[in-house]
Amino acid sequence: MRVTIFGSGYVGLVTGACLADAGNHVICVDVDAAKIERLKRGEVPIHEPGLDALIKRNAEAGRLEFTTDAAKGVEHGLFQLIAVGTPPGEDGSADLRYVLTVARTIGTHMSRYCIVITKSTVPVGTADKVHAELERTLAGRGAKIEFDVVSNPEFLKEGAAISDFMKPDRVVIGTDNPRTTELVRALYEPFTRNHDRLIVMDIRSAELTKYAANAMLATKISFMNELANIAERVGADIEKVRIGIGSDPRIGYSFIYPGTGYGGSCFPKDVRALIRSAHEAGHEPQVLHAVESVNARQKEVLFHKMSRHFEGKLAGRTVAVWGLSFKPNTDDMREAPSRTLIGLLIKAGARVKAYDPVAADEAKRIYAAEPKFALTKSAYQAAEGADALAIVTEWQEFRSPDFDRLREVLKSPVIFDGRNLYDPAMVSRFGLTYHAIGRGKPLATD
Repeated sequence: MRVTIFGSGYVGLVTGACLADAGNHVICVDVDAAKIERLKRGEVPIHEPGLDALIKRNAEAGRLEFTTDAAKGVEHGLFQLIAVGTPPGEDGSADLRYVLTVARTIGTHMSRYCIVITKSTVPVGTADKVHAELERTLAGRGAKIEFDVVSNPEFLKEGAAISDFMKPDRVVIGTDNPRTTELVRALYEPFTRNHDRLIVMDIRSAELTKYAANAMLATKISFMNELANIAERVGADIEKVRIGIGSDPRIGYSFIYPGTGYGGSCFPKDVRALIRSAHEAGHEPQVLHAVESVNARQKEVLFHKMSRHFEGKLAGRTVAVWGLSFKPNTDDMREAPSRTLIGLLIKAGARVKAYDPVAADEAKRIYAAEPKFALTKSAYQAAEGADALAIVTEWQEFRSPDFDRLREVLKSPVIFDGRNLYDPAMVSRFGLTYHAIGRGKPLATD
């Protein structure tokens, strides 16, 4: 099939590469000429395991192209996928200007029937706005061309996006036209062949499904972090509690790991956008407000543990930070807990030495003008001479460190583990002071 994707960011590139790998002819369109030239040279601007090879293979086979020529893209595809960004506005609402700009672009150049699919995460009612924009643009041309608008939200996890696309849990299709359903079903058939995972619903329900999924997962994270704070104060071990409740199939083990809060490009933005949508509909979403509040507080938890440990005297100290990306297997630092911790430490007068396996370039960009922040080339180099070690991202290489070496290189043998990677008793046997999340007696009550 012939597919055009507007937007060559995270969703657009993964979607385009995977659809091309199934034998479709895909053109990715982007207004960023520099990015398109990089992609044509085989340089992938994001870190996603396996994506480089997937793009290279399909580009060489002629199934995947990159262009800034919007007219060429519209002429090419029966399917016109909108995968541009929807950044949050100051009021938390999703900014739809790029989505609607693409709708106008499609309406300007289309000459035959096409299916316009919104893959961007958008509020309920966006498909109606896209439809109206297309109609207005066509009317301005004096053209009468049939089209359909479909909501097809993405459910890709950074770090596992290719697997998520190739072997999806579900493919949600929001459409009001049975014929369109069958065409989209055919597009996804290679990925749902073993088991039909296509879920068809009305457009507005599909749009809400994406926000509902992310808000539910964010709620599980914040709930567990709230329980971790309670566990510290009553002398319980949240890791044992997690195992105890996760064994209940109604709860499960996914997204119940306590830590330093959620970040990234999806959960924070989508929870705020859903809150805004609720307000516009005349509803006060109390649970979602609590999810946001708990998460904001949790991002500060390691800093407060350090402050109590050093009796508020952080000025002049050096803190090693392991992990900068908001989760492993990505270089994404958008709203990452590490940024909150680093900001608070620097404000308190401390210096930060940080290490991350893949997010170094992004960290350089963010902290280019910050003299109290330094990147190192290894985890142990970051810990060398530091007054404390903070673990913020659960990269695999952090899971089995040389504790003897850490005790030797750290100026003060203390670890603040924001991901509960280690057994407290084992760490203590190496002569290290260990503070984790929701484990054992707290340093002091707030």
